[in-house]
Amino acid sequence: MSQPPAALPSPPPAAPPYELGRGLVYAAMSVLVGITGGLGINIVTANLPAIQGALGATPTEGAWLLAAYYATSISLSALLVKFRYQFGLRLFADLGLGLYILVTAAHLLSNDLRSAVALRAAQGVAAAPMTSLAILYMTAAWPEARRATAVALGMGASQLGVPLARVISPDLLQIGQWHGLYLLELGLALVCFAGITLVRLPPIPRTMRFEWGDLASFALFAPGLGLLAVAITMGRYVWWFEAPWIGVCLATAVVLLAAAILLELHRERPLLDIRWLSSGEMLRLLAGVVLFRLALSEQTTGAVGFMQVLGLTNDQMQTLFWIELCAMIVGFVWIGLTIKPERPLTPLAFALSLIIAASWLDAHSTSLTRPAQMYLTQGLMAFAGAFFLPPVQMFGISRAMARSQAHFVSFVMLFSAGVNLGSLLGSSLLGTFVIVREKFHSNQLTQSLSLADPQVAARVRQLAGAYAHTLGDARLRSAEGLALLQQQATREAYVLAYNDAFALVAALALLTFVWIVGLRLRIWIWRRRQALAAEVAG
Repeated sequence: MSQPPAALPSPPPAAPPYELGRGLVYAAMSVLVGITGGLGINIVTANLPAIQGALGATPTEGAWLLAAYYATSISLSALLVKFRYQFGLRLFADLGLGLYILVTAAHLLSNDLRSAVALRAAQGVAAAPMTSLAILYMTAAWPEARRATAVALGMGASQLGVPLARVISPDLLQIGQWHGLYLLELGLALVCFAGITLVRLPPIPRTMRFEWGDLASFALFAPGLGLLAVAITMGRYVWWFEAPWIGVCLATAVVLLAAAILLELHRERPLLDIRWLSSGEMLRLLAGVVLFRLALSEQTTGAVGFMQVLGLTNDQMQTLFWIELCAMIVGFVWIGLTIKPERPLTPLAFALSLIIAASWLDAHSTSLTRPAQMYLTQGLMAFAGAFFLPPVQMFGISRAMARSQAHFVSFVMLFSAGVNLGSLLGSSLLGTFVIVREKFHSNQLTQSLSLADPQVAARVRQLAGAYAHTLGDARLRSAEGLALLQQQATREAYVLAYNDAFALVAALALLTFVWIVGLRLRIWIWRRRQALAAEVAG
C-alpha cells in the first residue's frame, strides 16, 4: 500500500531570489523526508508475514497493524493544515519529526501484538506530516514558475517508499529480523531531524485560527473515518458477513459522519465546506481518485499476492521491484515536467490506457509465470501510477485557492480521505474477489477428480512416488499423493482467481477511461460553444 498524502502544501509568501545550490539542498531534503515517511507503513505491509511470526500472531491479528495505522492517519489532514497556518512551519516540522522519532524508537521495545498495534496507531499520527514536509521542501527547491513540477516531484518522493520497502526488506530482516526494519526507520528519522534543523523552510503567513467548533467536528469525523477504515481493512480477514462487529463499525461510522456533516452545515465558519465538497465537480474528482486507487491495487495486492501464492518471496522478486522503482521515478519526473494543472484529464486517460494494457496482459498468467514475465506489465503499472496523483492534486488546489484558504482545507480533507479509502477499498475488494473466485475455481477443478479416472489415478501414483523411500505403506503413499494433487488443484484455482482479478481491474480501468474521455469531450464541446458564442457576439 502506498503512503497517502496527509496534508498538502499551501502557497508560501513571496520567495527570495532563486538559487540553484539552495534548490538542490531543498530537493535532497524532500527526497529524504519523503522516503522516510513512505517507508513507515509500506515496510510493514511488505513484511507482514515475518512481523506476524515474530509477534506470534495469526494473519487476522497481524492485519490489525495496518488497520490501526490507517484508522488514525486518515482524518488528520485538515487539522494539520490549520496547525501549520496558525503555529508556523518550524513548530510543525519539529513536532512532526520529533513525534515520529519517539514512536519509531518505541517500536524497538515492542515484543507483543498489543503494544505493536498501539504503536502502529501512534505511527499513523506521527507519519501524517511527512508527506506534507516532502512537498513543501520540493516546492522551495524550484522557482515560482515551476510550482506544479515541484508538487509533482515532492509527491513522487513520498511514493518511492512503496517499491523501495520491498527492495531493502530482505537484507534488513537478515541483519536484525523485524526490529531491523525499525532501526532503519529510526536512523532515517534522526537524519531528517538534523536536516530540517539545518535547512529551514521559508516561513508562511499565519492567518487561520482554530475554533472550538473545529474540535467538535473533528471528534465526529475522526472516529467515523477511523471505524470505516478498520471495517474495510479487516472485512476480508474476518469475512464480511460472519463478524457482526464489522456491521456495527460501519453503522456507527455512518452515524458519526452524518452527525459531523450536519454540524458543519450549521456552522458559520466550518472546518470543511460540505456544500462545496458535495458539488458535482468535487464529487467527480473524488470518484476519480477512488477509481484510480482501485485500479492501482492490481500492483500492490494483485501481482504481489499472485507471486506469493506461487511460493515466491520478496528476495526472489528483487529485480521486479527495482524495475517498479525506476519506472515510478521516470513517471514522476515525466509528469513533473509536463504537468498542466488546467488540463488534468489528458495524463489520467494516458495512465488508464497503460493500466488497461498491463492488467489485460497479466490476466493471461499461468502457474509457470515468474517475475521475469511481469517486468513489462508491472513497470507500466508503476509508470502509470505516477500520472495519477499530481494532476488531480494540482487541479483541486487551483480550484480551492481560487476561492479561499478555508476551501483549501476542505480539499485537503477530501483528497486525503479519497486516497486513503481508495487504497484500502482496492486492497480489500480485490482480496475478497480473489477469495471468492478461488472457491469457485477450486470447486470446478476438484469436483471431477476421482480415483476411478485412469488419468487421475496415474497422477496420484506419480506424486506418491516421491514418498517411495520414506513410506512403506502403499495406502499412506496414495493418501500423500492425493494430498499433493489437491494442493496443485488449489494453486491452479488461485492462478485462475488472480487472472479473474486482473481482468476485473482491466474492465474497471476501461470504464474509467471511457468516463474520463467523455468528460474531456464534454469540456471540449463546451469550450467550442463558448468560442463560437464569443465570435457571434463580436
